[in-house]
Parts: sequence; C-alpha cells; structure tokens
Amino acid sequence: MWKGYVVNIYLWCKLKQNGRTTLYTKKRRMMLTYSASTSSFRVPHIVTLCYNNSHHPITTHGESAESQSMITRRALSLLSTATAAAFSVPILFCDSSVRSSEAAAAAATPQFSELPESGGVKALDLRVGDGDSPVNGDQVAIHYYGRLAAKQGWRFDATYDHKDETGVPLPFIFTIGSGKVISGIESAVRSMKVGGIRRVIIPPSEGYQNMSQEPLPPDYFDRQRLFTTIFNPTRLANGEGSTLGILIFDIELVSVKHL
Repeated sequence: MWKGYVVNIYLWCKLKQNGRTTLYTKKRRMMLTYSASTSSFRVPHIVTLCYNNSHHPITTHGESAESQSMITRRALSLLSTATAAAFSVPILFCDSSVRSSEAAAAAATPQFSELPESGGVKALDLRVGDGDSPVNGDQVAIHYYGRLAAKQGWRFDATYDHKDETGVPLPFIFTIGSGKVISGIESAVRSMKVGGIRRVIIPPSEGYQNMSQEPLPPDYFDRQRLFTTIFNPTRLANGEGSTLGILIFDIELVSVKHL
C-alpha cells in the first residue's frame, strides 16, 4: 500500500543583486511516498522522492533554471539524509516520467499465481522444464534455496551447500505423497517438469507444522533459529501466526523416478 506525505523543507539561499548579497530562506514543498512490503524477493522496501510533479509543483519566483536546479539538488540532498536515517532503506529519486516507466515495467513483470488445490501456495516459474512430471509414489530429486520471510528473507538452508566428498551438491530426495515433507513443497513439485525452476511462497498452513517435517537444515543452530521464529509462543499469542511461518523456496526439479 502506498502512502504519501507532503514535506516542507526550509533552505538557506544566497541572492546576489546589484552588488549586494542577501541571505534568505526558501520553503520547498515535496511529496514523499513510500511502500513497505514483505518479501524479498527483500521483495524490499522502496522509498521514492518525486519532484517537479504536476500534482505537487515546486514554484519559483523569478529564479533562473540553474538556481532552481541548485535548490532542488540541495533539497533532495537534505531530504535523502533525513529519510535514510528514518527508514534505513534504499533511496530512489525520480521525476514523473521515470515513475511512469517504472509503473509500466512493473506491469510487465511476471506475477505469482496460486497453484490449484495447494492451500494458498503461490508460484512463479523461472524456467519451465521439458521432462516428466511426478505423480503420487514417484521419487523426486530437487535442489532448493529456502528462505524465511519473517527474518527478512534469511536463507536457512540450500541443497547447493550439501556436498559429497567430491564437492558435488547433493539434491534433496523424497517420495511424492509420503507426507514427510511440508505440503507446500509437494504442491509446488507436483505440477513441475524435470529441468524446471520455480519460486514459491508457502503460507504457514502449508509450511512447517512441527519440527520433524522435512526438509530440515543440517546445521543445528539454523534449525533452532528457524523453529524458534516459526513457533515463537509470545509472537503467536500476539496474533502473528499468519506471517511467522511464511516460506520462500526456489526449487529446481532435477529428476523423477517412477517406483
């Protein structure tokens, strides 16, 4: 959700006229808009500062274009410093034309879609495979990156870090329909083809329901951090259960073995 604030900035300016130098203050009104979203990708927070906007113009009185530009740059510099301290997020300056281009690019960006009968799992295919699709009873091998949205996209596990003695990454192997893995991963893999890569957002209801469900991070401290976040009793009592267990997985279907 976008929110907007009109910010007044007071600047010390210097005016030279008829050999005399006068110090005075200029008041500049600027529109500050920001949007905060959960996940990341660190999706991420974005702060946008827009100037020379037709809806919120900056008025000048007899100033040259160079003077206006100088004052605008000073205003943006001051505002960016204050904003960075307040929000601690990336800063993006734009005029109305740049903002329109960004909106068009965002509209053209592929969107996540909810998988049928998945309990709310959303998926985005990064690469569509051309091999077999698994069915119940098939043994599948996948590579994945697992992230926790409640920890700013902290990567708690990745199969590419699990290597054999020769240094080759070991895929995660499980049987479709066994119930041993979190249901969100099963839902994601069922409609994939070998060779495909899919990013999925798994809601808490389709994620970890207990501390024995796979895949489990092999590192003890990573497991502790993962589960103490998802099953934090204080935060659950505060009504945060709908967000604590949101998982983000990048999954590559490596192989399907029909048993």
